[in-house]
Amino acid sequence: MIKTVCVYCASSNNIGDVYARDAEVLGTFLGQKSMNIVNGAGSIGLMRIISDAVLSSGGTVTGVIPHFMVKNGWCHQNLTELISTETMHERKKMMADLSDAAIALPGGCGTFEELLEIITWRQLGLYNNPVIILNTNNYYDPLLEMFRRAAEEKFMCEEHSHLWHVAQTPEQVIEIIDRNNDV
Repeated sequence: MIKTVCVYCASSNNIGDVYARDAEVLGTFLGQKSMNIVNGAGSIGLMRIISDAVLSSGGTVTGVIPHFMVKNGWCHQNLTELISTETMHERKKMMADLSDAAIALPGGCGTFEELLEIITWRQLGLYNNPVIILNTNNYYDPLLEMFRRAAEEKFMCEEHSHLWHVAQTPEQVIEIIDRNNDV
């Protein structure tokens, strides 16, 4: 049963409105389902938007953040629970360990790294929960094309495409979660 989802996403405020809207809509849906999200506890960008939407809609948010980020003032101050770690590696492991599914919204290098790591963990059997890519505005199309090319050129197996789900809208993310809960 999916009750807690790990959300990877941008911590940038300088992004298009379409991304902010989808983060808010998804956060609202998750909150209305009384879900808990686990994220990086950031105080800006999509991380803040989705956290605030979840909280204002009845859900809870567990933020996991390294000490140095707290010291730099990058931490959302109004989360349900805040867990501070020593390192980024500990942060990512704890976020995965606490979650029943992982969702990647658009983001930059950190989000790419988190998404690719959780897919790799899934491939290796270290993470056995659903991984969902929210492809707002076709943002992840180049990465999905790279996955296809990797399979075509035998760097990965075609079967590995089952390791993730792709959703074009927040509504489709919720449908994927609901399907997995019905299994």
